[in-house]
Amino acid sequence: MEITKKDYKTLIKLAFREDLQHNGDITTDPIFKNETAVFNLIAKQNGILCGKNIFIDVFDYIDRSINVNFYFNDKNMINNGDIIAKVIGNVANILKGERTALNFICNLSGIATKTSLFVKEANDKIKILDTRKTLPGYRMLHKYAVHCGGGYNHRIGLHDMVLIKDNHIDVCEGLTKAVKKITDRWGRKYKIEVEARNIEEVKEALTCKVNRIMLDNMDTNKIREAVRVINKEAETEISGNVTIEKIKDLSVTGADYVSIGELTHSFKAFDFSLKKEKK
Repeated sequence: MEITKKDYKTLIKLAFREDLQHNGDITTDPIFKNETAVFNLIAKQNGILCGKNIFIDVFDYIDRSINVNFYFNDKNMINNGDIIAKVIGNVANILKGERTALNFICNLSGIATKTSLFVKEANDKIKILDTRKTLPGYRMLHKYAVHCGGGYNHRIGLHDMVLIKDNHIDVCEGLTKAVKKITDRWGRKYKIEVEARNIEEVKEALTCKVNRIMLDNMDTNKIREAVRVINKEAETEISGNVTIEKIKDLSVTGADYVSIGELTHSFKAFDFSLKKEKK
């Protein structure tokens, strides 16, 4: 997965609108005029870098004469104390862009780093998936960060994959009826996933010949039983209150995927600082 400027250009504009309003930077503007300097972007912990291009484009938006030179790329492992990049140019404009640039790269590197920890625990035995639990407007960025951390992307939105969940089933009065309504409308144009809460629903989903069955909030023994019942006739996805402490046990159940909302809704921002280079 890759992202382009169209995925975040509006977010950059919004960030500067929030910060500068009509008065601009009332602290920086009186202090600095045409002074130039070199600033270092420094990692304050170990983890995975994500957000290089967004960081560059923040400064490009505020002042195209600012040069940003990175020494690492997205997906690279970085360590505490590493100089990740140099930012060179007009001091006033660098300071105006500093917080916005850091907000993006701290946010995305935090998600990438957290994802990498889950991936490491999974040890290639199960694929780590993200969810739609992302801030509005940040969907593509957050899913890109999961990708940089070694995870996989679930559906991007409601438009690209069918996911029949418990509320669909309950209101429609049955899993089979819900699947039939989907296939009557779309045929097999889209991949169909069904959420199953028990073994009976797993068996029903199999008769509907769906592509993937989500095993929702099942304990490990139930998951193993469901995987045996499914017997590779559909992909299997574990979901519901998954923590990093559970990944090792879940990875040996035989399921194909585990989806984790925590990757994008409960991560800790990566710790970077931007400091003027000492002469």
